[in-house]
Amino acid sequence: MRESILKNKMILAVDDEPDILNVMEEEILEACPDCKFHKATNFNEAVEKIASSNYDMVILDILGVQGFRLAELAIRRRLPVTLLTVYPFSPDVLKNSFQIKAQGYFAKERLGDIVAFLENALKYQTCHVPC
Repeated sequence: MRESILKNKMILAVDDEPDILNVMEEEILEACPDCKFHKATNFNEAVEKIASSNYDMVILDILGVQGFRLAELAIRRRLPVTLLTVYPFSPDVLKNSFQIKAQGYFAKERLGDIVAFLENALKYQTCHVPC
């Protein structure tokens, strides 16, 4: 089995649904036990975590935790952001994701593919803010 690019990476996932966070955590840590996975279930907790750590990736639910506001905070700190959504093909989601310079967006219905998505996002990461 090949070593995951997620090894020793620190990821923050923010969602108001603990089940979603638990599934993500299981998927990621199963593929890469050396990954550091942090989670938050509300806006204030997420703000504290974003302000206090340099994450390799921040995954934000768009709706329940004010994901676009959190994304702006994370991007100001030069943290790569992926938006998590139940509406992956919504024109508004696409437009807002592009405008705030999110690294990408991911459909909740595809949580089983989160590891491959994150590996590609980190492998092909582009810098939208001064690196």
